[in-house]
Amino acid sequence: MKLLIDAGNTRIKWALVNGEDWLRSGILPVEQAGDMLQIIPRSQEIQQIWVSNVAGVEIAQHIRNIASGKSVQLHFVVAREAQCGVRNGYASASSLGSDRWAALIAAWHLAQRGCLIVNSGTATTIDTLSAQGEFLGGLILPGVELMQLSLVGATAQLKSVPGEYALFPRNTADALYSGAIQASCGAIERQYALLDDDSAPVILSGGAAGLLQPHLDQKTFSIPPRIVDNLVLQGLLLMAREANV
Repeated sequence: MKLLIDAGNTRIKWALVNGEDWLRSGILPVEQAGDMLQIIPRSQEIQQIWVSNVAGVEIAQHIRNIASGKSVQLHFVVAREAQCGVRNGYASASSLGSDRWAALIAAWHLAQRGCLIVNSGTATTIDTLSAQGEFLGGLILPGVELMQLSLVGATAQLKSVPGEYALFPRNTADALYSGAIQASCGAIERQYALLDDDSAPVILSGGAAGLLQPHLDQKTFSIPPRIVDNLVLQGLLLMAREANV
């Protein structure tokens, strides 16, 4: 049995997997990382823990506590030059975030062809795989919420008020929200155009995927962008299977 953990900037996602069966899963805020021992199962049947952690050393220690005193193999994944059919084109392979690397591996497993992978949470990453499974590179930009908060924090007269999407916003809250959506979707559509492959799929994941999907220009894509949940966790499971440990 394997425990998969995706520790992101704001949320920690986990899943308990036995063979092909996803038995249990959950999400908790990073601020509650100290509660992981009570929330995440400590079943004696867990043999391996596979982790993508971009949340820092304190969160890593909380994760280590789960395995403490148990005969469990603990793996904190790091991006490699090649793994699970994907080749890493980053200038320094290991400097690519483990979450992006795991998502790329999961996306390649799903698509088996050139594609665009968008993971939108605190940050939005827009990564590109070639038809040969090579990671060509990608963008990192603030997520939808962070874009709005950065403007509110840096501008004296703006206030953090929930807004709604509008093509031509007529109040400040809607302008902030619509601007963040348009900027994110524009970046996705621009990167997709650079692929120069109208049949390439777009895979969306992350907490804000559902916000972005309805506002992407469907005329840009021959295949509608689809949301795939737990892309990072799926990538971790593929790594574990390839390692066969």
